[in-house]
Amino acid sequence: MSLREHVYSVLLVSASEKMNVSLTALLPEKIYYPLTVAASVSEAQRKINEQAYDLVIVNAPLPDDLGRKFAIDVTAENNAVTVLIVRSELYDETYDRVAEYGVLTLSKPTNAPMIKQTLDYMRATRERLYRMQKKTVSLEDKMAEIRLVNKAKWSLIESRGFSENEAHKYIEKTAMDLGLTRREVAESIISGN
Repeated sequence: MSLREHVYSVLLVSASEKMNVSLTALLPEKIYYPLTVAASVSEAQRKINEQAYDLVIVNAPLPDDLGRKFAIDVTAENNAVTVLIVRSELYDETYDRVAEYGVLTLSKPTNAPMIKQTLDYMRATRERLYRMQKKTVSLEDKMAEIRLVNKAKWSLIESRGFSENEAHKYIEKTAMDLGLTRREVAESIISGN
């Protein structure tokens, strides 16, 4: 599936009406929807608490903060891909402070091709995060299944006097014979059925 077929929710944090108009023009609705605009860090924080966003664009400075801490926090806590746009004289210092947290940095003045390229990087990074999250969930599920099967083994060891190997083979064979998963057999053993 092409990235062009995906839709990404965007939070634009910017107090500059001129920048908002320019950026909005580069965010077609068929790829970036919904697009939410916040004019301050405090407003952006409220928006983040209401909804998760795939991409966050922070145009610094903002009326209530530079935006660095917000960009770091939103990247770490919400798994959003974040870019912090700063004046060119602040680029090196800002990059040094935020890069280790995964925040992208872009210096301004900038232009449409550079912003489009940055958006492409952000989308590619978001896809990578999606895949990693899926792997994490499947690993967590697998670990939960292993814990459940181990609990069922101990139940068989205590109630029927099986060895650990015998309990393991019993669960495997029962699952195969009945066409069930090991998880289902383990749940049945634990519940006493």
